Amino acid sequence: MMDTVQKYRDYVITSFTKGVQPIVVEKACGAVITDVSGREYLDCFAGISVVNAGHCNPAVVAAARRQMEKLVHCGSYVYHSPPTADLAEKLAAIMPSRRLQKTFFANCGAEAIEGALKLARLYTGKHELIALQASFHGRTWGALSVTGNAGRKRRGGPYAPGVAFAPAPYCYRAPWADPEECCRRWAQALEEVIRFATADDVAAFIAEPVLGEGGILVPPTNYFKALKPVLDRHNILFIGDEVQTGFGRTGKMFAIEHYGVEPDILVTAKGIADGFPLGAFTTRQEIAAAFQPGDHLSTFGGNPVCCAAALANIEYIEKENLCDQAHQKGEYLRERLTSWQKRFPLIGDVRGKGLMIGLELVRDPALTPAAQEAEAIRAACFDGGVLIGVGGVYGNVLRIQPPLVITRDQLGVVLRVLEQCFQRVTS
Repeated sequence: MMDTVQKYRDYVITSFTKGVQPIVVEKACGAVITDVSGREYLDCFAGISVVNAGHCNPAVVAAARRQMEKLVHCGSYVYHSPPTADLAEKLAAIMPSRRLQKTFFANCGAEAIEGALKLARLYTGKHELIALQASFHGRTWGALSVTGNAGRKRRGGPYAPGVAFAPAPYCYRAPWADPEECCRRWAQALEEVIRFATADDVAAFIAEPVLGEGGILVPPTNYFKALKPVLDRHNILFIGDEVQTGFGRTGKMFAIEHYGVEPDILVTAKGIADGFPLGAFTTRQEIAAAFQPGDHLSTFGGNPVCCAAALANIEYIEKENLCDQAHQKGEYLRERLTSWQKRFPLIGDVRGKGLMIGLELVRDPALTPAAQEAEAIRAACFDGGVLIGVGGVYGNVLRIQPPLVITRDQLGVVLRVLEQCFQRVTS
């Protein structure tokens, strides 16, 4: 173990990580990670919300293995590959709108986000963009340009011009208690951002249906319905960033399905291939046609091995009803966690959809962020064999996003360990 840790110190750039325990992973299966010493951990972060169908899912691994024995790489935009075509067809079939038919494949979420932004500008002939405060869309320069969190952007600017930010749907810290009033105010704020912070030359509005890195911020049910008329009045495309929320994570195949609004471009990655590197954006025929020869390409995009894995992954999600499982398990977890709030005033808010759950920790009724306590609980959970994340714009949100295949018994272990950690940190 120490040999690997030392090699990381000597040869791998890790200076950007904070508070990461040096687990040397030997293998993983389902919701369990095993280190080289044989110790097991329940993975409640799923490789940052990636392995929705579980680590080393046998169906996904078998599909990738079969494809590797035939073809690993051909440059899927120079030549045609059957797995790439089959996956594109499958994505068209499961999209929240049948109008979303054409897919471009990339290598990761940030690359897919940048491609979607480029396509929106080419199609509309407009140049500006609007994103949300507290949002996160990736760590490349263009993706960071539409990320609304200075904590992720320090020392990298100046970023792309022509980007404005609207207030985030942060219900817990909103000054209005009524969700409908929140929606009305946020729609009004979007209109004012267009009027006062842009040249009214906005190509696209980009948003996560549930803001992940921002702290698992769940918009009210009518939020996107309130914003969509504003976008339509100004002929602004809606890009839905489902990199983290897609493929069953929130209890629906795509989180935007909770909100009854159709995006013009839908971006996916992370859970699309259960750990194989793949990203994509899917759009309507007429928008896709805005790409002309030379406008865009990806050498490894649409890799046949990754596409074969993704196709098997989606089929497994459907066959095992993982969307329903995520909904039911998430309801169970949130109910249990909410019941702790009177015992542990540190828990200010419990929120989420499906198995995308956030616990915002605060020190007092003034909602002072409890970032140190959040890190202490994450460290205590690690000692107890449970891996969770910490995020949010204030660094005070515990993130619980396990593989969707996690069992009820395993969730019981997670709850027991987490409860003990709260008792230890708050005593």
